[in-house]
Amino acid sequence: MDFSRFKLLTFDIVGTCIDFEKGVLDAVRRIGGEATANLSDDDIFKPYLDGRLRHYGRNSEVFYDVYKYVAAELGLVNTEAAARDFQLSVLEWPAFADSAQALARLRTRFRLVAMTNGDRTSFTAYDHRLGWPFHDSVTYDDAKCAKPDPRFFSHNLGRQSAFGFKQDEILHVAQSQYHDIGVARELGYSVCWIERRFDQEGYGGTPVPDKFTKPDFHFHSLGELADAVFGTR
Repeated sequence: MDFSRFKLLTFDIVGTCIDFEKGVLDAVRRIGGEATANLSDDDIFKPYLDGRLRHYGRNSEVFYDVYKYVAAELGLVNTEAAARDFQLSVLEWPAFADSAQALARLRTRFRLVAMTNGDRTSFTAYDHRLGWPFHDSVTYDDAKCAKPDPRFFSHNLGRQSAFGFKQDEILHVAQSQYHDIGVARELGYSVCWIERRFDQEGYGGTPVPDKFTKPDFHFHSLGELADAVFGTR
């Protein structure tokens, strides 16, 4: 695998570096009460996806409303306190076990840029959890839109071009076929798919894409990507 032409790696954060599925599931089951006992992961993800689509603003603000929607759909505890608790849990979503070390390794070779649908508030929490690996970042607050909107990628490309980087020197690294891989490929980027759910069926807490996009590189974790870059895989 030849990574020599890339100078800059752009990363989706939520789902690729941060395990939002675990964060959502753990919070719903902790807050939602006895009604969660017999719910599968997919039972929770379905109303979560619908609720997120209805409330697609700054994630450090709108997850109060996302929870209220999920709770109403599933018959969970639906109090103001429960919704506030779920909202705050967004800032506590855990990193995948391999993320921080892999990003630290990759930083020694590439410029790393975060491209996240999270807002600046939530990204600051995630960046801290990951060990502050990024040289630059673009959030929902900066781009004023969310992936898969092509304007998000245009915003970042303009920003990185000011530092002297060209599009063909960028490799976009992401988990979501829906939010990232498909649109990035259509825009002419090289793409690396981190298939975090390789051992699970379905798309979980991520919307199903209209079509599957074959990536240039395909790994199951950021650790595998780092090993491939440094020739240890």
